[in-house]
Amino acid sequence: MAMFNPVEFHQQALVLCAIGQECYQRGWSPATSSNYSVRLNADTCALTSSGKHKGRLQPEDILVVDMQGKALTNGKPSAETLLHTQLYQHAANIGAVLHTHSPASVLISRLLNNENALVLENWELLKALSGINSHAVRIEIPIFENDQDIAALAQKVAAHMAKQPIHAYLIRGHGIYTWGESMDECFRHLEALECLMGYELALRGVKA
Repeated sequence: MAMFNPVEFHQQALVLCAIGQECYQRGWSPATSSNYSVRLNADTCALTSSGKHKGRLQPEDILVVDMQGKALTNGKPSAETLLHTQLYQHAANIGAVLHTHSPASVLISRLLNNENALVLENWELLKALSGINSHAVRIEIPIFENDQDIAALAQKVAAHMAKQPIHAYLIRGHGIYTWGESMDECFRHLEALECLMGYELALRGVKA
């Protein structure tokens, strides 16, 4: 069985609870939507339990899963657990993953119904994303079709990431996933992307 440090787990559970409150207050994670996780070690991560209101998370609403998505502590793993563990297995330097059902991410993915990516270019805020040092860049945020077969969806994401590095991806009509080496970096990416998607919606005359 995969092992983890219970003291570190408790500390990270508190971090995830605080993240949930902030994402809820900002309107990015309504009701029980969204899920968040943080890597504990090479074999495990702490993850929000399924069906919990993200603005009211308590430490007991966080559980530990292994990289196959099996629960190692009390709690029910999110149906989307494999989308988190796929990222941790993809790169050892990924330390946190955030997924929201924000209005901006859901709307932009539906507005681009005939496209497979959201293109972001020439925005100063792009420099908030790791590795980007100029506004004069063009990045693509891939859009995957929503699928209740999460294992199949995780395989599609893995195949895309094997060919092309990305900072985030959208699931059509569902929301956004982004990640970072730390929770601070991951939240910075999320905050910047939420704002950038808002810019793109505004250019299209849509208010999230």
